[in-house]
Amino acid sequence: MCGIFGIRGHANAAALTQLGLYSLQHRGQESAGIVAYDNGRANGIRVMGLLGESFGPRELAQLPGRTALGHTRYSTTGSSTIENAQPALVAFRGGHIGLAHNGNLVNATELRQDLEANGSIFSSTMDSEVIVHRLARSHATSPEAKLAEAIEGIEGAYSLLVLINDTLLAARDRHGWRPLAMGTLDGATVFASETCALDIVGATYVRDVKPGEVIAVDASGIRTIDRGRNNPLHRCVFEYVYFARPDSRVFGGSVARARRALGRRLAIEHPAPGADFVFAVPDSANAAALGFSEESGLPLELALIRNHYVGRTFIQPTQAGRNAKVKVKYNPVREIMDGKKVVMVDDSIVRGTTTRGLVSLIRAAGAREVHMRVSSPPITGPCYYGIDMADRAELIAAQRSVEEVAGEIGVDSLGYLSLEGMLNAVPDGPDGFCHACFSGQYPTRPPTVPPGKCTE
Repeated sequence: MCGIFGIRGHANAAALTQLGLYSLQHRGQESAGIVAYDNGRANGIRVMGLLGESFGPRELAQLPGRTALGHTRYSTTGSSTIENAQPALVAFRGGHIGLAHNGNLVNATELRQDLEANGSIFSSTMDSEVIVHRLARSHATSPEAKLAEAIEGIEGAYSLLVLINDTLLAARDRHGWRPLAMGTLDGATVFASETCALDIVGATYVRDVKPGEVIAVDASGIRTIDRGRNNPLHRCVFEYVYFARPDSRVFGGSVARARRALGRRLAIEHPAPGADFVFAVPDSANAAALGFSEESGLPLELALIRNHYVGRTFIQPTQAGRNAKVKVKYNPVREIMDGKKVVMVDDSIVRGTTTRGLVSLIRAAGAREVHMRVSSPPITGPCYYGIDMADRAELIAAQRSVEEVAGEIGVDSLGYLSLEGMLNAVPDGPDGFCHACFSGQYPTRPPTVPPGKCTE
């Protein structure tokens, strides 16, 4: 999962891109970058780590221009190195290309091999570079036609922002796996993975980029190419469950309202009679816990405190990183926990590392019983479309029953929301969502090289 932001037509394009990326930092914490175009030249800066650690006034001064795009990276294809940081930036016969990608291409290996056989030389292991090479090879006459040609035949998930000289382009795959919103600010056009990034820069939301659509923005205005062709939607339901910020709207729906509805449905399916209170694993489960509390009548307590100076454990690139961050990320409030029967609500259990450590902390704080409730179904399969769940052997529920998972994480009871319950709770459900990691119903064939592995 990654965050992308782009703007055309504003004097402070790079500074606004930096500000927008702060709102998308939760979508990727491995690297960040900004590319800006000014007077025939494109400049880019890419850094490892968080945006705020390396981007300051000095860096922004090196990025003049009225067109810019940015990226926060969470790797699913290609290793976590500066070579794989985005946006990609290259010079080609027609000027400059910059590209920021959110998603995962399932046929990138075959496309790359074909390009290499025809003389292309790759500088990274990320799947996104395939699109850059195809753009550079295109002989189409307009920027939007170049992008439409470049993504033809590409399979998998992609929301893209592309800079071809001073033209800013946006595109989504035909099935709409990943979100991409469009807005306006002082006459400029803005694109972002989530609407929270539009909010922070003061932009007004206009609409979502449609699945299959290519949008071009330049000095003459806005042009579109609609490639949708009535393809079935495969919007990632995990955006509502975990990834997106609760103050965002994705796929046209409120994330906060979706999570609250998931929590209410969870309380109906898996009540916890006799419990003293319910609490959330902050922050992504806060709204689900509120919904569970409202439906069940159990009081909601702030019984677990999160250290907000520690990033999201799920999107750490290594297991060792996840283990280390769990230990410093949460602390229970002993005065609330001691002697109580508690209901702990979380949005999902992936590998079980965080959950197992949390349960130990909660029991050490004196909780008499710990009942776990999860506002999504068991994750039983890998994701090929932009989430780092590549190895089925790492997934705690892949080969275990619910009772066995409960034993592994050390809880007195465990209840997962059903697939039907989840799909009926999210906006515009139950149809049109990808739920392959829960159901095993994959819309495409698996990639030849699993996501998260280097393709070199």
